[in-house]
Amino acid sequence: MSPLTDTMRTVRDRITGGVPPAGPDPLPPGGTAALTQPELVARRDELAREVAELQWDLGGLTYEMAIRDHFRLDVLVQRAARLQEVDAQLAEAERLVRLEDAGAAGACPSCGGLYAHGAAFCWQCGAQLLPTGVTMSA
Repeated sequence: MSPLTDTMRTVRDRITGGVPPAGPDPLPPGGTAALTQPELVARRDELAREVAELQWDLGGLTYEMAIRDHFRLDVLVQRAARLQEVDAQLAEAERLVRLEDAGAAGACPSCGGLYAHGAAFCWQCGAQLLPTGVTMSA
């Protein structure tokens, strides 16, 4: 183990009291779409905490490298990639929470605007939402 890794672990242990950070729970087999609204909100909150912690760790790691005047770009890129991955999961969870909160039927594939049940066209961009040949029964 490198001295930098030891230093980062020591700093993290001081901050967290020696308790390793817990990652978010794994997703159910159906992904985030299979979660209920309260589970989805809890998942979003877990991901938000993880994003904040990853940002904190990346900043601390960069600082430690800077004061030692020894940057390891491969390590920084690896940590930044993990942060981007979790941030993308957070964005998807937030989108699904907004979708559930709005009571919408879905989001437009063209512009991402929310639409109501039975909508044939997007109110925002005008894209067709129903496949051609599908008729609505009265």
